[in-house]
Amino acid sequence: MTSSTLNSAGSLFDLPDFENISAADIRPMTDALLEDLEGRWQLLASGAEYTFDSLVHGHQALLHELGRRWSPISHLNMVAHSDEWQREYLAALADITEFSSRLAQDRRLFEGYQAVAAALPEDSEPQQHQVVAHALRDFRLAGVNLDDAGQAQYRELMQRLSALQAQFANNVQACTDAWAWHTVEQSAVAGIPDNLLRQAAQNAQDAGKDGWLFDLSQPVYQAVMTHARSEATRQHFYAAWMTRAASGDQHDASHDNTGLIDQILRVRQSLAALLGFQSYADYSLAAKMAGSVDEVLTFLDDLRTRSVVSAQQELDEFTKLAGRPLNAWDIAFYSERYKAARYSISDDVLRPYFPAERVVAGLFELAERLYGLSLQAHDDLSVWHPTVRFYSVHDSDGKAIGGFYADLYARSGKRGGAWIDECVVRAGLDQPVTLPVGYLVCNFSPADDATPSLLSHSDVVTLFHEFGHMLHHLLTRIDYPTIAGINGVPWDAVELPSQFMENFAWHYGVLHSCSEHYETGQQLPKETFDLLLQARNVGAGLQMLRQLEFALFDFRLHNEADALTPDFAQQLIAQTRTQTSLFDVPDYARFENSFTHIFAGGYAAGYYSYKWAEVLAADAFAAFDEVGDIYDQRIAQSFREHILEIGGSRDIQDAYVDFRGRPAQIDALLASAGIIAA
Repeated sequence: MTSSTLNSAGSLFDLPDFENISAADIRPMTDALLEDLEGRWQLLASGAEYTFDSLVHGHQALLHELGRRWSPISHLNMVAHSDEWQREYLAALADITEFSSRLAQDRRLFEGYQAVAAALPEDSEPQQHQVVAHALRDFRLAGVNLDDAGQAQYRELMQRLSALQAQFANNVQACTDAWAWHTVEQSAVAGIPDNLLRQAAQNAQDAGKDGWLFDLSQPVYQAVMTHARSEATRQHFYAAWMTRAASGDQHDASHDNTGLIDQILRVRQSLAALLGFQSYADYSLAAKMAGSVDEVLTFLDDLRTRSVVSAQQELDEFTKLAGRPLNAWDIAFYSERYKAARYSISDDVLRPYFPAERVVAGLFELAERLYGLSLQAHDDLSVWHPTVRFYSVHDSDGKAIGGFYADLYARSGKRGGAWIDECVVRAGLDQPVTLPVGYLVCNFSPADDATPSLLSHSDVVTLFHEFGHMLHHLLTRIDYPTIAGINGVPWDAVELPSQFMENFAWHYGVLHSCSEHYETGQQLPKETFDLLLQARNVGAGLQMLRQLEFALFDFRLHNEADALTPDFAQQLIAQTRTQTSLFDVPDYARFENSFTHIFAGGYAAGYYSYKWAEVLAADAFAAFDEVGDIYDQRIAQSFREHILEIGGSRDIQDAYVDFRGRPAQIDALLASAGIIAA
């Protein structure tokens, strides 16, 4: 089911007809897709003699079609979740996983790629060499060299893993959607932003209740933890959040992910062992920049050691302000109070200046200034929710280069957090080139009858982050889908463009363009920005340790899983906290039960990538600081050419050195976080 729009540049997008895809359509759509692709695959694999064009183009086209036709179903599972959708999706996912695993183990195609690699002239285009090299690596990592019994075991493990991971995410979503908290006590909600109070009051009214009815969506949780003056309220929300998808007083035991964690880890360890790796961490590193387990652990421990003193100083300041020892549910609140007390700046001061639509417009203006891009909204397309908008993206010559859907606001049935995903990957296998299309998803507080959607500065940074990912997807010039955009890029470098983009949200010219007070129309005053900048690194050391806790837990979990016991994950995160947490975390906390990044997403044994790439991003952005102009065209175009456009067609370390003139240095990150002097 597709609908089409002819954008102003004359390029045609073939887009999914989201409004007319129902749960009942999933199986028929999947069955038709797999029947079509099975026939194409067998025809391709029966070739008597392979050439680069016949094999690589044919294989790439098959993978491209699989991705673009499965994408709408996978995407809707995350943004329009329902019990019926989940049942049909999981059944179809099993078929997709089985097909993908068989395809990745086809020895005929593997031997064809080996022959093509041997015959490929040395002076062929670098992306041709790279697409072949990536394919050969991926065949090996999928078990192409296993015997028939081993391949069957691999496929069974992959099917189990995909089902377990999907169930993990569904449990987190269902648990989050099911939770609600009702109160009629004014003192319990004091300090919570007015827009959320209005939403909660409307929720209560709709349920036939007085007072306020709150959900556990991410913007609500963050606002309560940051602003609620009642410690009891913060503690209640903290307990609910930290026990999502776990057994406890606040949630349904049917959503408990504890057993799934054990099963997921066992399957991953079995996969790694089957392929000859010592651990899943070793298996994960086969496609990353980092060269070894020791290199990752040394990197993380170095950051931890260099951050502890700064974090302790921050905690001491917050504790002094509170006048008592702080609990885990106090940190965000007193961090915000500290900003207000020391710098006279807070979310309450900033939020009115950042209506979501104005921030989006300012972000697009930045993209135009840096890269010569223009963006055009299309309001007549089929979308999955009325607040979703599609934008076509055009280069400086007016030529369309891609497009994306923006789904910015929180709602029931939508997975929490923020991310981008691929709807269509660029493919230059035929003419005309298939242009890339993506999804940009956030969970900002929606508008209400009194105010538009107003963003905190943290929300602004999040939007810039995801847009950086989207630029990486859209600006690629690579013709082969498996190495175009974010594909084929080492996972520990994927966050480079996104974290690079975050830095622009800390410069006055950019924020001035992104701001317009929703009542007065005034743009962000310079003196207010100066206070924001001074407060930038409040809590940065504590936040660094928090992220290192996640990264160390994830990497050790997947490196030591051969020692699995039923409580292994909980014991390991508790042990990790002895190194990374400067305050006590309650015994009931089960953060790992909702850690979808590693148990349902692509970050298993890879969460360290955020910090690894943050070093690259801070060092890359420092190039602008060195010339004193964040709009410097030479640097922006060099970053586009060497990083954003190349996909996985080059070694990322070589590409970074070509951009920066040297390898990245860790001190740029520590300086930007205020942990060492700039």
